[in-house]
Amino acid sequence: MATAHLAAWAAALRYNALPPSVVQAAVRSFYNLAGCAVGGSAHPAAAIARASVSPFAGPPTSSVLGCRGHRTDANSAALLNGISSHVHDYDDTHLDTIIHPAGPVVSALLAVAELREPVNGNDFILALVAGIEAECKAGLAVWPDHYDVGWHITSTSGSIGAAVAVGKLLNLDVEAMQHAIGIAASQVTGLREQFGSMTKSFHPGRAAQNGLLAAFLASNGYDSSLQSLEAKRGWANVVSASNDIQARMDTLGKTWEILKNSFKPFPCGIVIHPVIDACIQIHHDMNKDKSAEQSPDASLIQSVHVEIHPLVLELTGKKTPKTGLEGKFSVYHSAAVALLYGKATPAQYEDAVVQDPAVIQLRGKVEATVNNELRTDEAKVVVRFAQDAFEKHVEHAVGSVQVPMTNEQLEEKFLDQVSSVLGQQQAKKASQICWNLENVTEMKEITLELQ
Repeated sequence: MATAHLAAWAAALRYNALPPSVVQAAVRSFYNLAGCAVGGSAHPAAAIARASVSPFAGPPTSSVLGCRGHRTDANSAALLNGISSHVHDYDDTHLDTIIHPAGPVVSALLAVAELREPVNGNDFILALVAGIEAECKAGLAVWPDHYDVGWHITSTSGSIGAAVAVGKLLNLDVEAMQHAIGIAASQVTGLREQFGSMTKSFHPGRAAQNGLLAAFLASNGYDSSLQSLEAKRGWANVVSASNDIQARMDTLGKTWEILKNSFKPFPCGIVIHPVIDACIQIHHDMNKDKSAEQSPDASLIQSVHVEIHPLVLELTGKKTPKTGLEGKFSVYHSAAVALLYGKATPAQYEDAVVQDPAVIQLRGKVEATVNNELRTDEAKVVVRFAQDAFEKHVEHAVGSVQVPMTNEQLEEKFLDQVSSVLGQQQAKKASQICWNLENVTEMKEITLELQ
């Protein structure tokens, strides 16, 4: 049975059984997520969340990343770090399901790692891998029906992943792990309707809380159905019209989902990345000789035509976004800023940029059409002037499995985000210790540098 299979696999998993490639993928996933959580801590959504939960906070046991000296109870820390990790939509993506795996799992684990000291880097990595594998296998089992009907799969499967991860850190036995999975599966969270609003980032935060609570309840003898994933009225059958939950759990330890994790070079819906990639390349082509009189001016662009996979318009078809969060789900805004600025960082998704008349003018010239022959990581862009045109066909966007971000690119991304919150010197120290995750003796060494 699927629930028992997952619980037994997770309980039996040992660090020395992890392939080196899986360990390295876990370190990269953690490193990327840590930078996103610190960078996102300055967003208004994160500040509102901190103020809103403070009246309910318990003893300060766990760090709130990006907030110097701010500690709160583990339950609140899981929520707050989950929100800040996702608010810029800059976190990791499991491309087979577009789950953002690390947010729910890492946010829950960090909260518990400080609550139950000491937790060393190897134990943290082991629990992280168990959690990411659990949530991605569960997500694959119900993909795409579950997502198509409107569930936000990051949080619906993230609760399960966080429960398994924390359960692993708590050394739950097989039956207790089954209970933890069941309790988490009962807390289904996240609607796609919230994309483009602050509530989207609430989803992974709540999933982290859900999983943390589920594991602790189970550790104290709180029970659930032992078949919560596969039963007729269990999670997989309730949240999807079809599923292959048992078949997916049978692949645990045989195919590693964490190896399919990708990292975003741009802080927006991943399906827009091929368009951004193409537009940045065109920007540089347009301006490669800025001293020449014939160097094109973006204000003289007559039209921008993009050909995209159908999912792009479904997820990011907001023609006239009003806020930065809405801009992250607008292929039109993303194309415009990439052409104007030659980059797409969190700064290009601030409210002021979305409302900039120059951006609005160019955004109105962007036409997007569906090409069913294109893959999700592929796009074609044509930018036309009165007497000239620039074309680019991106076959695989940067950040895809075929063109992954390098460690150097991840570090540049990390430092850009963390420096803006903690300063350059602190960011460099934090970067070094996060890369050294395998060798830390207790996780407080890392969380102290991330505040």
